[in-house]
Formats: sequence, C-alpha cells, structure tokens
Amino acid sequence: MNLQTKIPLQPNRYNQIDYNSKVLLLGSCFSENIGEKFEYFKFQQLQNPFGILFHPLAIETLISNAINEKEYTKDDIFFHNEQWHCFDAHSKFSNASEIELLQNLNHQIKSTHQFLKEASHIIITLGTAWAYRLIESDSVVANCHKIPQKKFLKELLSVEQITESLEAIMSLVKSINPKVAFIFTVSPVRHIKDGFVENTQSKSHLITAIHQVTKPRDHNYYFPSYEIMMDELRDYRFYKEDMLHPNATAVNFIWQRFKEVYISEETNTTMTSVEELQKGLSHRPFNEKSDAHKAFLLQLEQKKTLLNSRFPHMLF
Repeated sequence: MNLQTKIPLQPNRYNQIDYNSKVLLLGSCFSENIGEKFEYFKFQQLQNPFGILFHPLAIETLISNAINEKEYTKDDIFFHNEQWHCFDAHSKFSNASEIELLQNLNHQIKSTHQFLKEASHIIITLGTAWAYRLIESDSVVANCHKIPQKKFLKELLSVEQITESLEAIMSLVKSINPKVAFIFTVSPVRHIKDGFVENTQSKSHLITAIHQVTKPRDHNYYFPSYEIMMDELRDYRFYKEDMLHPNATAVNFIWQRFKEVYISEETNTTMTSVEELQKGLSHRPFNEKSDAHKAFLLQLEQKKTLLNSRFPHMLF
C-alpha cells in the first residue's frame, strides 16, 4: 500500500553541484535550512549575506547593489529603538554602533560581489509576494525593523512584478557571470500572519512567476520544495510546534530529494566521507586519555588530511 503521493523528479544531468561548485543561497528562512546542509557537508557556499530576504524585490536590491558595489553611508541607515538599522538588510545586522553596521554592510556587499563573479549556482527561495512600501520614500523595504505599521503600505506583488524582478536578477548576474545556473524554489513555510487565503494567493503569484522565467535550456530551473511539503509530507508530524515551519525530518527529506536532482553520485560518495568525519568530530568519549580514543583521533586526522588534499577549501 502506497501511503504517499510522490512527486516524480529526474536528475539534472547538465548543472549538477559538486565540490568544485560555488553555491550562493538567497531568500527566506528555508534557504538557510538548505544552506546549513551545504555548510555541514563542506561545499563552497555563501548564504544570505544580508540575512533572510522574503520577497523578490529585496533580493533584486541586494543583487543590484552587490554588482554595482554600492557603498552604504549614513544616509542608508536609521536609528530606532536604540539601534541602527538598514531597510535593505535583516535585523540581525542591526547594531548599536552606526560605524559597525556600515562596515558590516559594506563588507557583505564586497563579499557578495566577488562570490557572484565566481558562483556556479544561485539558489533563490521565495517566501512571500507580500511587501511593505515605506510611505516616506515610496520604496519597498526588505525588513520593517518594528517601525510602526502606519508608516508603510502593504501590497501584494503582481505576477508581472515578480517576473520582471526575477528576470532583472538573472540579467544582472549574467552580465558578470554568463555561465551561472539558477535554481528557484518557493518556501514551504506558510505566512499565516498575512491570512490563510492571502498566503495561498501569495504563493500562487510566486509559483506562476517562477514558471514564466525558468528555462532549462538557459540553465534556469525550478525545484518543488513547496509541492514536496504540501503533497509528499502532507502530515502535521512533519512540522514544528508552530504548525507552520518544516521540522528537521521534513528538511532532511526535502534535502534528500534535492540531492537526487542536483548532486552527482560521485559527489554523494565524498559527502558520506564528510559526514563520517563530522560525526567523529562531534563524538564525546568516555575517557579522553584512553588508547582507543587516541587511535580514534588519529583516524579522524587521517580522514581530514585526505579530504583536505582533495578539496583544500574544506575546513573542519
């Protein structure tokens, strides 16, 4: 008896990810879930250099500023609730020191600019089509930083706006990196604060827009994270206690499905070696001074040396 509706997926033979790849992950909190997998398995990756960005216009702003090497100044930040903030970045960058905030923002811009030139893959996870426009400047922000809601207009981005934004993102990146591949996905996290119907409307706009720009012959792809969560994992046991975010089991499941499509069998073999080493490094011995533990540590060092000789970027 089959108790799942399984989404058929075929391996992508043309733009697979290996340990020579450089992967940039941008978007919602789900992109960080997948980014943590790339980090754990020691791929060359950069995730959310400006923090979590939920909608496509925020991602487009980051890409545009990084490619143009924008230098953030005091005019780009503001003081609120005893901290300095930037409307382009997540609140994790907010800082009591305006100098430190500007240094961090400009450092991330430079890092992103360099990574964009070298990236082999860019994975973009869109979370919502709802955006907030600051009335004072008539500009869409990435984060409201708990500014009173009366200072913003909430708007649903149309399919056309999202499509134009995604096309602009791809065009901007390919102007400095023509061979990069894009993988788009929609976050399976439901934004219930917007409303149940409003969340469905938002996700449908994102999915429709993505399908208008994905063209495998141009190395632009869609991965169905949202559909896997909604159909293959159609059960609340795959959610965290808030009943909105995928739990670790669900993230691992979606990651396995992603691997089936975009990661080669040869790379999977190396990933197994990396995982064995990671588990060994996290092992806590009963007796640190025992001969058995010393031999175990020696084996770990040998495994680490072997991996480093093949992939110098791997740091444990």
